[in-house]
Amino acid sequence: MAKKISAKARAAARKQRDKWKTKRWYTIRAPRHPWDFKRIGETIGESDEHIIGRVYEMTQQEFSGDFSKMHVILRFRVTECVGQDALTTFIGHYHQTDHIRRQIRRYRGKVDDVVDIVTTDGYLVRMKPLIITQQRVQTSVKQDMRTKTREIIIAFAAKNTYSSVQNAILDGSLEEEIQKGVKPIYPVRSVAIRKSQLLQDGVVTISGPTLDEIHAQEARDDAEFKAKKAAALAAAMADEGDEEDGEEAESDEAVEDAPKEAAPAAAPVEVVKEAPVVEEKDEADAPAFDKMTVAELKELLKAAGKPVSGKKADLVARLSE
Repeated sequence: MAKKISAKARAAARKQRDKWKTKRWYTIRAPRHPWDFKRIGETIGESDEHIIGRVYEMTQQEFSGDFSKMHVILRFRVTECVGQDALTTFIGHYHQTDHIRRQIRRYRGKVDDVVDIVTTDGYLVRMKPLIITQQRVQTSVKQDMRTKTREIIIAFAAKNTYSSVQNAILDGSLEEEIQKGVKPIYPVRSVAIRKSQLLQDGVVTISGPTLDEIHAQEARDDAEFKAKKAAALAAAMADEGDEEDGEEAESDEAVEDAPKEAAPAAAPVEVVKEAPVVEEKDEADAPAFDKMTVAELKELLKAAGKPVSGKKADLVARLSE
């Protein structure tokens, strides 16, 4: 009985491993408008049906590179799969709880609200603004600020599409407009749209580049990047080769100069014996120096009492004098 159970367990484990091999990676892309199918991440799944409906979250800092927005979390839902690309819809954002708590202090006032808006292209969105005042305020003043904030948000949404509302939320322009509107009522410390949520879809905008155009552009960018990288590597390798050649030349000269410094006492004895022979060779066979090795040339220079440092051309010229 124990062997049958273990066999079933092994079979189930093999089946699970085989099931994992069938999965593939999908590239998650932001909506076509206004972000032109920007790559925002990757996910793995067995088929398109398993990918559709997934919610992907990322910070606005990772999305746009703005370090001041690292506390803002963006949410995207996968709505369609085209090949290896998972296309998404922006479904809202929220501020991290610890960031909101740091804004609220004992002697400050907090004004928050929930506003449902409808954009010109039919998207129903819920927004939750948060206003922090310089000091504590009365309830009547808070109500006036809420009313003014609600009017500004609804009027803004009635004149713009959902993509424009997204940009206004993420770049802070809507928050600035709210701050200008409520500042005459009471001094404001900060204004934020702490949360937004897509409640109902509207008319899908088809403006912007197509997915094929984005793929072609990405292929061109990748090819250009690889070409620049290869050129940089080739230049770096060439520089390293030049440096190594220079170091080898310096080391050769140092090795060649070493015998001269090590045995200076033997030079005068050889000069007395061989000097006449060297002079006769210089006069008769001067061109033959080119066929001699560096070692032979240096022996002749030592015998003549001349310096032995330098390249072969220098040694020949020195002997030819």
